Amino acid sequence: MTQPPFAFQVESCPPGQKARTGLFTTPHGVVQTPAFMPVGTRASIKGVMPREVAEAGASMILANTLHLALRPGPEVVRKLGGLHRMMDWQGPILTDSGGYQVFSMADVNRIREDGVTFRSVVDGSAMHLTPERAIEIQCDLGADVIMAFDQCPADPLKRDDVAVATERTHRWLDRCVTRWQELGGLDRGQALFGIVQGGCFEDLRRASVAAVTSHDLVGYALGGISVGEGRAAIRDAFAFATPLLPVNKPRYLMGIGTPVDFFDAVAEGADLFDCVTPTRHGRNHQGFTSRGRVNLRNLAWALETGPLDPECPCPACTRYPAGALRHLCTVGEMLGGTLLSIHNLYFFHSLMARIRAAVAAGRLAELRAEVLPRVEQRFKPGAAEAE
Repeated sequence: MTQPPFAFQVESCPPGQKARTGLFTTPHGVVQTPAFMPVGTRASIKGVMPREVAEAGASMILANTLHLALRPGPEVVRKLGGLHRMMDWQGPILTDSGGYQVFSMADVNRIREDGVTFRSVVDGSAMHLTPERAIEIQCDLGADVIMAFDQCPADPLKRDDVAVATERTHRWLDRCVTRWQELGGLDRGQALFGIVQGGCFEDLRRASVAAVTSHDLVGYALGGISVGEGRAAIRDAFAFATPLLPVNKPRYLMGIGTPVDFFDAVAEGADLFDCVTPTRHGRNHQGFTSRGRVNLRNLAWALETGPLDPECPCPACTRYPAGALRHLCTVGEMLGGTLLSIHNLYFFHSLMARIRAAVAAGRLAELRAEVLPRVEQRFKPGAAEAE
């Protein structure tokens, strides 16, 4: 059966601005961009049912190649019906190739030209991941969008190391494209995205954009961002690289996930984002609210009879007093982390919907000025102002 095509359409881009809204069509549905993708590393958005993820506003989610290759294995996922069946998710799915783990698991890997050998975090055995194998695994997983295998440099400020990693990423992309095409390419209903590296160096980023976009792919990503460099360096890296990517293709900024990041990146023309922030913060009893960031372990919440966020329609805010949420968190009940994770997902997707509307109306700067001073502050009940 012929799969529906992939397509990207820019819907609005106000004159004189780089920010845009769009529609990214995939075999499993259309994604309104800019869009945030929750992360389900091991085929699960931790602590949250798929129905609740969708109700929070998510249209596309992410899973990880390396971790799923270790357990349960790509063949098992394929036999179980692929990630969509396994995750009970009807919408689009993107899989990270494992390239980020080249950076995050540097203490248990060895990088060579043919690929990367990891020491399994499950049993200590060696696992060798090549560009070709990364593509093969993702094809078995069955994601709509699969990512090229890249080398994320350990330190984006060390030019020599960044140059080596960036050039290797380009060679690995050539191999990924070849293997993807051998396995059927777009005829499989799976789109390959290339990844731009280059660290904090404008000339290396420009060269990487040229090399990666020499392949006519469905979309392109910016990697190696938010891996230890300061906020100014992060902003500079995507500010000069994002506008260089093709206008008619989705632009995916990898690993970005706070409100200020969204405003900065959308203003430069980025379309897709992912991060573990909302669910990780939720499991640690921290929330993003319209009044500021909160820590529910703070004693000030103990007798709070009102909602955590009076502007939020999520179950945590409409069905529980904030003091009850604090109780669940302080006694270690799983429900506390789950409810906060759901709340944070609602907050992130609601904010992204407001950003899309503001971009279309040419009011992104005004929305930023209205939202950020409140959501970036810390809030506790009874405080006259942010701490």
